[in-house]
Amino acid sequence: MAELVQTENSVEQKEYPPLENPPYHVGIIMDGNGRWAKQNGKSRFEGHKAGTENLRRTLKSSVEFGVKMLTIYAFSTENWKRPPFEIMGLMKILENVIDTELEELNKNGVQLRHIGQLERLKPIIRNKVLYAIDKTKHNDRLILNVAFNYGGRDEIVHAVKRVIADNIPPDEITADLLSHYMYTADCPDPDLIIRTSGEFRTSNFLIWQAAYAEYYITPTYWPDFDKAEYYKALQTFSRRDRRYGGRNE
Repeated sequence: MAELVQTENSVEQKEYPPLENPPYHVGIIMDGNGRWAKQNGKSRFEGHKAGTENLRRTLKSSVEFGVKMLTIYAFSTENWKRPPFEIMGLMKILENVIDTELEELNKNGVQLRHIGQLERLKPIIRNKVLYAIDKTKHNDRLILNVAFNYGGRDEIVHAVKRVIADNIPPDEITADLLSHYMYTADCPDPDLIIRTSGEFRTSNFLIWQAAYAEYYITPTYWPDFDKAEYYKALQTFSRRDRRYGGRNE
């Protein structure tokens, strides 16, 4: 795998050798859009737009590097606390991405899924999300889970409420059973969680599913998290020894 990289005076070819052990499922906490915007003298809206444009490149790299499932943290249940104009901008970006990118995503074999709650979204946006999910449901080149209006604690509470509603006796409740009530019921747990911008916290992202995930923290802001950075994260994962609480003799 190679790509052409523009340097100051020439064009160089950068090689990306096939990874021996790429993660099947990668989660990304796409952090740093606002700080990237401030650093570059732009508005927060422009920062979020730049972050969205970077997602297109990340999807392409995911397929190239052998990642089969990608879960992105697009909007948390706590993000509703942000200023109304910023929330409106994020909703507009979501709607615009569906309008402009859906055909290309579908053509490239990307299956779109949503995790979280859609109830707080405007009906027109909610319907577009549901349409995109249905249109791409048979694609299998890459599964993209979009965590929008999602929170890990909210997900667990939602799962417990469903267990209670189904009248499941307490002695039948296990970790495996509860996993089947999560938004990600038909997904394998993430192997790798990447967080950009250098913050060392999970921010309520996949806190049930990521119990044994490997974490990779980079100081790079999300709009600047390019193909080389992504490959470095996956390469680091491939060298880690995953024991799941046990020992490898």
